[in-house]
Amino acid sequence: MSEQPLNPTPAGSHDAPSTDKTPTGPARTGSTAADALADATSDPTATDEAAALRAASFERARRLRMEPRFPGGPAADPAGSHHERRIRSFQPRRSRVTTGQQESLERLWPKWGLDIDGKRVLDLAELFDGLPVVLEIGFGMGEATAQMAADAPGTGILAVDVHTPGQGNLLGLADKAGSTNVRVANGDAVILLREMLAPESLDGLRVYFPDPWPKARHHKRRLIQPEFLDLVAPVLKPGAIVHCATDWEPYAEQMLEVLTAHPRFENTAADGGYAPRPAFRPLTRFEGQGLDKGHVVHDLLFARV
Repeated sequence: MSEQPLNPTPAGSHDAPSTDKTPTGPARTGSTAADALADATSDPTATDEAAALRAASFERARRLRMEPRFPGGPAADPAGSHHERRIRSFQPRRSRVTTGQQESLERLWPKWGLDIDGKRVLDLAELFDGLPVVLEIGFGMGEATAQMAADAPGTGILAVDVHTPGQGNLLGLADKAGSTNVRVANGDAVILLREMLAPESLDGLRVYFPDPWPKARHHKRRLIQPEFLDLVAPVLKPGAIVHCATDWEPYAEQMLEVLTAHPRFENTAADGGYAPRPAFRPLTRFEGQGLDKGHVVHDLLFARV
């Protein structure tokens, strides 16, 4: 998922009105809340106006987050999760949705999509017609997920992300391939694990190329942490595999350390290290770009004990 308490950059601030009142100077265009704050620093009388401007900008951002993207489609904030005071491993963001992605969302979301609202426990047997179910957290644009679903029609994939274009793309790819074993979940995977999955209901977990948060001060935002594994272990069946992959060497080392130390997981690699890439995990475009740059991709496969 792309990984990442954070709020998106305040929307609408680019069109905030100017606070420059100098009559002889040229009118400023594109003034922002930051400009207003700078003005307030040099002109104490502008402090109240600058504060009001910033408040209005953040209110526009809040309303934008809460607005649904498409009628009947994924909610902008299904669980009101930005109010929850905890560090997140993902950064919700908006980007352009193509016509094809929008069409897929409008047509297929009511059938194959669900919002992570934290209000109910999912019946995975009903949702996937009795198939064993693997949870995938963070699928990007969905190409690898769609390929894995097509290659293994006997396995259900519950794919979680917050990126609307990727959600629409995955739905379209699955539909085009005739795959009926994919469900797309919109929202925070932590809420899904904590509130919406029954004990021992999953046959596996996949976390491929999560955001590495490379800066030291951001390491706390990385998804693979002991607390996260504490949530994962109870919803996995005994023997279920947690499969992680990353091309960021320091994050791979942290993943290996955290998974090895957790009492509910056991490394399937005989030497206690990294595993060869399983044939079922496709070589993605993103991964290929990393390999072209000289990155080394590490796979980790741990069984729930």
